[in-house]
Amino acid sequence: MSGHANSRKAIFLALGANFAIFVAKLFAAFVTGSGAMMAEAVHSLADCGNQGLLLLGMRQARRPPSDEFPLGWGRALYFWSFLVAILLFSVGGMFSIYEGVHKLTHPEPLNKPWLAMGVLVFGIIVEGISMRGCLQEVNKARGDQNLWTWFQQTRSSELLVIFGEDLAALVGLCLAAIAVGATMLTGNLMFDAAGTIAIGALLIVVAVLVAIEVKALLIGQGMEPRRRDELLAFLKARPEVAEVLNLITLQMGPDVMVAVKARMHPTADNQQFIAAINTVEAAMKAEFGDVRWSFFEPDNAD
Repeated sequence: MSGHANSRKAIFLALGANFAIFVAKLFAAFVTGSGAMMAEAVHSLADCGNQGLLLLGMRQARRPPSDEFPLGWGRALYFWSFLVAILLFSVGGMFSIYEGVHKLTHPEPLNKPWLAMGVLVFGIIVEGISMRGCLQEVNKARGDQNLWTWFQQTRSSELLVIFGEDLAALVGLCLAAIAVGATMLTGNLMFDAAGTIAIGALLIVVAVLVAIEVKALLIGQGMEPRRRDELLAFLKARPEVAEVLNLITLQMGPDVMVAVKARMHPTADNQQFIAAINTVEAAMKAEFGDVRWSFFEPDNAD
């Protein structure tokens, strides 16, 4: 499976963590005047919006098929995931860069920097817990794949976004802590400004990487390559099938559409021939629970 069934837990965990961190960061940003802290507060607020949109997308994806949408609403999830990547990630990134440039040209002293550092440490702990929960769900989905391969091949856009979001948040918090710490030790406000710009650049890079992967899903990707290989091997092993001529899959959110063209073994009559096709389709859906629609075409050549 692509991890859709496990994504909701990761989303709610991230939502709770990000809201708590946002409140703490915002308070510290106003008290200390830290640009890096304000950038991190905006980032956490954007992350809360991310989770809200993903939950909306998951709800829409459950709408039943209709005459107008015969394959259902599953791919609506990709739209909301793409919107999260483009708008919220990029807005957070651009705001952070703007704030950093502003601090470079109009430096302001930090007030109560120890408060800022305490909030950042709190944020790192809470975000670490959220990241751990997300990784648990990612590990269930990726199996023996490495993280980069999973990132490129997963069809679970909501889990992909949460992973990128949690990773950016955790690294961003570490960058903010380094920036505030360096400013405290040296008294040089340029470290705070540089940290803010670095956070913005990080968010934009993550946004672009996530958007590239979700764009492919919006265009129309098949099921994960390893799952397609498993499906193809399953069909070839069926006693009713003499040869698989063509196999087309299309990922539709949590569900998959499959079109098979195959040469079947001869049967005594048409009724047995039809029964053989129905048997293959039923066995395929039982073995691959994410296959919701199947179209089977018997033929002698592709």
